[in-house]
Amino acid sequence: MKTLELQELLDEKVKKFNNSSFLTADPIGIPHRFSLKQDIEISGFFAAILAWGNRKSIINNCNRLMHLMDESPYDFVINHSPTDLIKFDKFVHRTFNCTDLLFLIEAFKGFYKEHNTLEVLFTPKIDDSTVKSGLENFHSSCFKLDYAPLRSKKHIATPQKKSACKRLNMYLRWMVRDDSNGVDFGIWKSIKPSQLICPLDVHVLKVANYLGLINTTKSNWQTAEILTSKLRQFDANDPVKYDFALFGMGLEGIGDSKISDRPKFAM
Repeated sequence: MKTLELQELLDEKVKKFNNSSFLTADPIGIPHRFSLKQDIEISGFFAAILAWGNRKSIINNCNRLMHLMDESPYDFVINHSPTDLIKFDKFVHRTFNCTDLLFLIEAFKGFYKEHNTLEVLFTPKIDDSTVKSGLENFHSSCFKLDYAPLRSKKHIATPQKKSACKRLNMYLRWMVRDDSNGVDFGIWKSIKPSQLICPLDVHVLKVANYLGLINTTKSNWQTAEILTSKLRQFDANDPVKYDFALFGMGLEGIGDSKISDRPKFAM
């Protein structure tokens, strides 16, 4: 199979999975419950950060969190009192617990006092080709706070630690990509879709290897950059739309066979 055939396959899968039916069983459905930009930002952030493990459990815990925030996350973050936080004491999702949650709520409260959007914290430096510096800035903005718990660093990834930053890259895709398919929001305009890095989910990693887009099982920042550079060959302006294709193909079981049995593409 040649490069053109590979692009045709990926484009076909993007059309299949980049549609509103994708929302029902995916964490991105959580921010789609809201219309206020800041509500979308906050609920989307927590939906992305909690997005590991069983998808049903992820969505249930995200719904629970929104309920604890009185179904109005921005108003809650800005106007909560110390006693309002007591109800989060038993919140936990895998290793993410109330300590991490309360830290982020307080951090967001401080951020929103200075800005009307979280976008400025993720915006890369001028002329940067990717969001790398934006992700690093968000991490440093969080952990320069004197009340930042050390344990929460494992939940806020950064390229400086060579992390693939899967969940944050997914969050940026949600906020930045703008098409007419009703999945991604496109509410952040200072970051270009061309600057996004593909979220390196286990399905994406598996299928990308199977298709010959990458040749490593290491999930790190370098691999995410290499994969995204390959996807730019198919669409330089919007390479991360192929996240839909790779993730969806993984759900279909494509790539489960041995790498030696994979189709041959000329890249």
